[in-house]
Amino acid sequence: MTVARTICLGFLAVILVGTMLLMMPFSTSSGTWNDPIVALFTSTSAVCVTGLSVVDPGTFFSFWGQLFIALLAQIGGLGYMTTSTFLILLIGRRFDLRQKVAIQQALDRPGMSGSAQIIRSIIATTMIFEITGILLLLPAFVPDYGWNQGLWLAVFHSVNAWNNAGFSLFKDNLIGYQSSFLVVATITGLIIFGGIGYQVILDIYLWLRDRLQKKTQALVFSLDFKVATSTTIILLLLGAIAFFCIEFRNPETFSSLSLRDQLLVAWFQSVTPRTAGFNTIDIGKMTDAGLFITIALMFIGASPGGTGGGIKTTTLRVLTSCTKAILQGKEEVLLYDRKIAISLILKAVGVLVGSIATVILATILISLTDPKLEFIQILFEVVSAFATVGLSTGITSSVSIAAKLILIITMYIGRVGVLLFMSAILGDPRPTRIHYPEENLLVG
Repeated sequence: MTVARTICLGFLAVILVGTMLLMMPFSTSSGTWNDPIVALFTSTSAVCVTGLSVVDPGTFFSFWGQLFIALLAQIGGLGYMTTSTFLILLIGRRFDLRQKVAIQQALDRPGMSGSAQIIRSIIATTMIFEITGILLLLPAFVPDYGWNQGLWLAVFHSVNAWNNAGFSLFKDNLIGYQSSFLVVATITGLIIFGGIGYQVILDIYLWLRDRLQKKTQALVFSLDFKVATSTTIILLLLGAIAFFCIEFRNPETFSSLSLRDQLLVAWFQSVTPRTAGFNTIDIGKMTDAGLFITIALMFIGASPGGTGGGIKTTTLRVLTSCTKAILQGKEEVLLYDRKIAISLILKAVGVLVGSIATVILATILISLTDPKLEFIQILFEVVSAFATVGLSTGITSSVSIAAKLILIITMYIGRVGVLLFMSAILGDPRPTRIHYPEENLLVG
């Protein structure tokens, strides 16, 4: 039982428990037993913080079913190891070396020291942001639905936004609030901070603390912070500009809106592919160019250590820096005057190749099981599932059972990670002292 297998099996266990809970009669609004496929798909989508759904969560599930979805999304966003370790700390037990190694791999940390404090800090950060989101969403939902329903809507959407899950209790998702600056700003803020990674939030906190205490020694931001924040800002701005320029003449999405609302929708549409899954326009009515831009942003995803999926912003920067180094004739890959280790480059390449292979395989299989669907719809659905986004052109509920099972597996692989999933299957690599001779090979 390797660490990778512990994490993968832990996610599977949570998915199965969630499936059994969502199958119960008290979880559905009709009071009848739920379809096992629907329960399995919804549980997987929640634990993998995706947001794809074959039913309308707001009408199909009862309060208890909606609560289970929110709890599953919370566990999935924190991660299996973070959640289980927090429970161990709550009951006062100490965790052993294996659990420390698992936390190190799950959070992608360089060392194992201070694991307990890191877990407490992650839980505290999550609670602070989610409670803040609830308080900000109350003025938007309470006037429309009253205190009880408005409070639950605020809680549910705040939890899903922070964890980048994308489940909504509204039939049209958030289209009804596309012109609400408060809702758009709150949801996008939770999505960005939830997906940017705990290390970045910690660096921001330490920087603000030093500024308030007027310390003379300036905080040196980590390379993770520089890469994650700069890449995120660039992608958000370029995405918003691209969506505005491409969709502003589309009568089904942008052209019928005022300039203010067009800017809000363009910004929201640029943020939500960062593996969030909420939408303020009908995704199925976007142009093909808009869909392809969304696919690209979904595939890139969020940052390491966050609640989002995709290949991650750091992987993109490492690969683009490799390309830049080749074009400049350099033999070293640099990022902010720091040399990137060969092991990280190989890991980035492995993530990219594994992710592309998964998307291609899933797309081919669904094309065979559901040949009547358009290619762009299938590709969009597969990338949304793999990158744990949750956006859809509207075909999720109509695909065959075989296609639903393929999407379930794709969501699971995307959440645990391609490399971790393969490591769980193949086992830990064994070190070797054998070195082979080097030889040139024609490439490109």
